[in-house]
Parts: sequence; structure tokens; C-alpha cells
Amino acid sequence: MKLYHGGLQTVESPRIIRSEVGRDFGFAFYTTDIREQAERWALRRMQTARRNGDLLAEAVISVFRFDEENARRHLLFRDFSEVTMEWLDLVVACRSEPNFTHGFDIVTGKIANDNVGETIAYVLAGVMRKEDALERLRFQKINNQLAFCTENALSFLEFESSYTVKEPNR
Repeated sequence: MKLYHGGLQTVESPRIIRSEVGRDFGFAFYTTDIREQAERWALRRMQTARRNGDLLAEAVISVFRFDEENARRHLLFRDFSEVTMEWLDLVVACRSEPNFTHGFDIVTGKIANDNVGETIAYVLAGVMRKEDALERLRFQKINNQLAFCTENALSFLEFESSYTVKEPNR
């Protein structure tokens, strides 16, 4: 399986960075099987970096081969094929509790994009019940992500290539 990671530089040796609190599935190296989604991530990070003064920032996609079949024989996976209460509970826990750990090597599932993130923020703030949030999320187009949550999980990724994404004309 081919996976993509969008960022500001080529990532040949993925790492789990424990400084980004508030991620959907906790501290992990995040990828997607949707190339266009990774490109949007990279462009968004580039635009943020440029607004913050890094005028030379570039949007870079790192491409990996993932031996999913072998990984599933050796690692603990948690797959969310759709938005469920269990998915919402995990995202809420990971986004609200900095020391929360779930014990999975790899978590696959839906990504909380801006619209979804807003709904989750309402749940975190106590403004919206989880049941109402799930109902609202049923109408959202939600993309996929694969979170590599342990060093052992990262060993199943093999760097293939990288490329720069051009900023679309405005």
C-alpha cells in the first residue's frame, strides 16, 4: 500500500513527535492513502509557515510503501471504517488528555478536518452531546488517516520518494 505524509520537508526516517497535543489518535506519525489529502495538509502547513515569516517554506509530500499484511500479523491495530461513538470517544480523549495512551500500534480511520474539528470542540466544551455530534458528523465528507503510534509500527514503513507541491494560483 502507498501512503503519503504532507509537511514542510522530506521525511525519510519517520519519527513520533510528542509535542503536538490535540491530534486525533494521539502522538503518532500521521499518513493517508489519499494523495490529494496529503497535498492539502502540506499546502496548509506551508501557508502557516509563510504567514509566520518562513517565506521559503515549501509543501513537501513524502511517499512510503507500507507492508500492511505483514504489519497486521505483528502489530495491534484499531480500525475505524466509519464515524462511531468509539471513534468519537478516542478522538475526544486524545485531543483533551495530553497523557492519554490507547495502546494501539496503528490506528486507522477518519480524520477530524476543520468542520469535524469544530464539532469535536463543541463536545469538548460541553456545548454538544456526543450523540448529537455523531448525527451531525454523518453528513460530513471525512477523509482517511493512518496513525503510526509506536516505533515498532514505523518499522513497517519504507520511504519511497518525495516531491514538492506547487501552490495553486489564486
